[in-house]
Order: sequence, then structure tokens, then C-alpha cells
Amino acid sequence: MEITGPWDRERVDEFLDGAKIPVRIGCRTPSDAPWIVSLWFSWDGAVNCATSASADLADFLAHDDRVSFEVSTNDPPYKGVRGRGRATVTPDADKEQLRALLERYLGGVDNPTGDRLLRPEREEVRVRIEPERLHSWDYSERMDPKEKDR
Repeated sequence: MEITGPWDRERVDEFLDGAKIPVRIGCRTPSDAPWIVSLWFSWDGAVNCATSASADLADFLAHDDRVSFEVSTNDPPYKGVRGRGRATVTPDADKEQLRALLERYLGGVDNPTGDRLLRPEREEVRVRIEPERLHSWDYSERMDPKEKDR
């Protein structure tokens, strides 16, 4: 995997493992139109997401598994990681990935979102993106308010 930008692999892993913001995933539709979707994720050297088996994304990835993605802060100082890779979609019959993401983002499964997403009749899939390239950026130094006053 190629890694560029100011962060080394350890810092990239630290950022992605700690980030509790959605990943934005870009892909192509069967008609070759661009598509983007935001999903909760976890990081273990790959991006791991969950979505409904009936989601458009699952169909689009079956057509073309190439994706781009980005995880970035929404408030200054801006920083983040973007990349590209290949996605695989597999059944998440026991909803293990979804449960892990509910724990990560909401602190548990006992909440209205968990109730809705964990309904027995709802089929879930796991989306795993194996990155081929990662690029980090970090504008902390140039956006630090203390730097502006000097």
C-alpha cells in the first residue's frame, strides 16, 4: 500500500482508529455515474462498514468494486485521510459488524437507532475496503489560532 502526505503509517492508523466521524465512500453506478455515501466505519488496516443488503451501494459495488474514500474532520484545524482501494460486500447475518459500529458510535445497541437497524427482518451486509493508496493532510499548523497572533 502506498502512503503519502505528512503522516506515517502509525499516525494514519491512530487517526482512523480514533475517528468517530463517517467515512465518505465514492463509487460508480452501473451507468458509470459517480456516487458518494457516508457510513460509519471501523479501521483495522482496512475500512469496515455495514449497510442494508438492499442499499444502492451494495448493488453498485457488485458492479464495480473500485472505490475512493475520505475521513476528515469537520471543524478546523482540518485534517484527514483519503484513499482508494477495492471493496468487498459479504453477508453480515448475525449483524456483528453493525453491532460493533453501534457500540463505537453510540456506545451500545440499546437505543432507537439500534432498535431500528437490528430488526430481525432487516438483512445486513459488511463492506470492507482494502486500501491500495492512502494520503493524509493536516492543516493544524497553518490553522492554529496561536500562529495567527504571532
